[in-house]
Amino acid sequence: MASSPEAAPCSSSTWVMEKVTGTHLFKIADYSLAKGIGAGNPISSATFDAGGFDWAIAFYPDGQDKASANHISLFLCLRSDAGNGVKAAFSLTLLDQRRPPPRQPGRYLKDDCLTIQCTVSVLKKPRLETPPNARPVSLPPSDLHRHLRELLESGDETDVTFEVCGETFPAHRLLLAARSPVFRAELFGPMKERSAKRIKIDDMETLAFRALLHFIYSDSLPLELEELAKEPSASMFQHLLAAADRYGLERLRLISEDRLCRNITVSTAATTLVLAEQHHCCRLKEACLEFLASPKSLIDVMKTDGFEHLKISCPRL
Repeated sequence: MASSPEAAPCSSSTWVMEKVTGTHLFKIADYSLAKGIGAGNPISSATFDAGGFDWAIAFYPDGQDKASANHISLFLCLRSDAGNGVKAAFSLTLLDQRRPPPRQPGRYLKDDCLTIQCTVSVLKKPRLETPPNARPVSLPPSDLHRHLRELLESGDETDVTFEVCGETFPAHRLLLAARSPVFRAELFGPMKERSAKRIKIDDMETLAFRALLHFIYSDSLPLELEELAKEPSASMFQHLLAAADRYGLERLRLISEDRLCRNITVSTAATTLVLAEQHHCCRLKEACLEFLASPKSLIDVMKTDGFEHLKISCPRL
């Protein structure tokens, strides 16, 4: 398999906003007597601490001003010197002391006593946390492809042999079946090769089959294929594309198609176009037609043996 890129070192950190919460209950006894003291006159609770600051509740029985005279008003007051300010969230709640059905009058009064609950959450300075021993571990790249390639080269525990144009290639049934749906059907399906220890292939180049096996085990192309000269390389990739399509190796088919798209010449354009048409490679076909769109290139291609092959194989093109 192709050598996967080394995994990037991974580390972590956490941004934490801490809060400190305090709650104060403020009871107004003889609430009925407090009503009528006039708008704008507050009743203040005792000072209480929450989050390291002093706070107090200001309760206006007749509202803060004349506009709110028919309502009560509640405020939270900061009694400490906040310096650079303080961030806080708070809630002021009238406790339901009788728990009657909703909207029933008097639910907040019990024995003429009103209870106000104030909850204050003071936000502290945020901090950044990193786990102890957070130094990232450097991971080596995967070497699975190397081990599988060595397994192929060693020939250990092989259980099937392919004979291609007189040359033999020992392999492992399970690995072939895992990588290729066609091999899976041939080696483990009802086809005759299921029990065969030796399978003969006459319609494939030995170099193409060797490269095919190498790719199945390592997910990469053999070095000798990369080092081929330009035009022999194009011919080799034509055979490899056909082999990849035959055995359902889509990634290898796309790799071969890409190499051929970047290696179209006068001597290969016609045969490559035939291949693209036969194996339904739309991108490769477009690249060939684009190359042939040049009048000079077309004239030169028409002089090649490959053009005669094109006319016979694909007369409609």
